[in-house]
Amino acid sequence: MKFHYIARAIIQLDGKYLLVRSIGDTNTFLPGGHIELGETAHQAIKRELLEEFGKKATVLNFVGAVEHLWPEILKNNHEINLLFNVAVDGLDSSKAPAALEEHLELLWTSAAELDTVNLQPYPIRKYLQEKHSFSGAFWGSSMSV
Repeated sequence: MKFHYIARAIIQLDGKYLLVRSIGDTNTFLPGGHIELGETAHQAIKRELLEEFGKKATVLNFVGAVEHLWPEILKNNHEINLLFNVAVDGLDSSKAPAALEEHLELLWTSAAELDTVNLQPYPIRKYLQEKHSFSGAFWGSSMSV
């Protein structure tokens, strides 16, 4: 089993969410990525957004966490996603920022369209479709209790 500790940014503008997808993949994700050893979640989000699309971020508040388990051919994967409400200056919701990593593409999507772009882990999708205040801590899981 492989474990992933991840910080993800909820970036909302004009009723749309900024998402990331690996080119050719059917799943999308919130921007962000792995928290490196010795790095805080805030530092990870800021670093990842600079790497993904070259923008400086302001982490506003902690929103919650989602645990997720998924199988791969050779091993299972288990991740904990820490979710943060994040502000990024200089974004335009009518045009996705250009990805700086060649394997990624970015897109803006409304809450109603999150199912069609298969936002993962799915508890994040459900949360974004149901809540928009981002206050208080949310806990979601794709694992059976």
